[in-house]
Amino acid sequence: MSNDLINVSIWRGGEDGEYQTYQVPRLESQTVLDVVTYIQRELDPSLSYRFACRVGVCGSCAMTVNGKARWTCRTHVSKVAEGGQLTLDPLNSMPRVKDLVVDMETFFNKWADAKGSFKGDKTRDDALAYISPDDPKRKISSAGIECIGCGACYATCDVIKWNPDYLGPAALNRAWTLVNDERDVTGLERLAAVAGDNGCLGCHSQQGCVERCPKSLNPTGAIAGLKRETIKAVLKGELS
Repeated sequence: MSNDLINVSIWRGGEDGEYQTYQVPRLESQTVLDVVTYIQRELDPSLSYRFACRVGVCGSCAMTVNGKARWTCRTHVSKVAEGGQLTLDPLNSMPRVKDLVVDMETFFNKWADAKGSFKGDKTRDDALAYISPDDPKRKISSAGIECIGCGACYATCDVIKWNPDYLGPAALNRAWTLVNDERDVTGLERLAAVAGDNGCLGCHSQQGCVERCPKSLNPTGAIAGLKRETIKAVLKGELS
């Protein structure tokens, strides 16, 4: 155990807030979430932040750590505290509610705008659909289905910063998983929803979302797939 201290600057307040600095004991195997929890419990109980599982499952502890969106429960201080300094902000591109808490309503609404809900044509009385795990489309769908909606990719996306109406990598990744799910019947309606400059055509393929995804997903690849499918649909006269 080390007796060193970490200087932690945390955004306090809403959109018009400011940074407040705390000193926290530096411990072995310490995560950024450990640091935030120490501050809230020992130094300043008014600090607001989100967390749930603490083991990298829920994604609710995502924050901006030294300028990059990260899951704080899986980010060790030893990997990011350059010179013993941490700067913590709420996630970018979302309204700041208080301190490290953001309003994610628009983020999740965009999933709905991208037709991100599964819609089948079977009932509970029908036999279960069998899809081989070796099916090429099933492999594509499975590659992106592990997204848990933490918002790290959305907060990193440069397109959203200048076009707030852009659906974003998480919503488009979800759309791509459903496009490749042969049980889903939304089809052209979904492609129409994700086409255009606010959809897949707005992506500049800078791959910041790929770099920051804690689940190692590839939203840029998913968006490229949507571009191909929408263009095919246009050429076939199925989309205008």
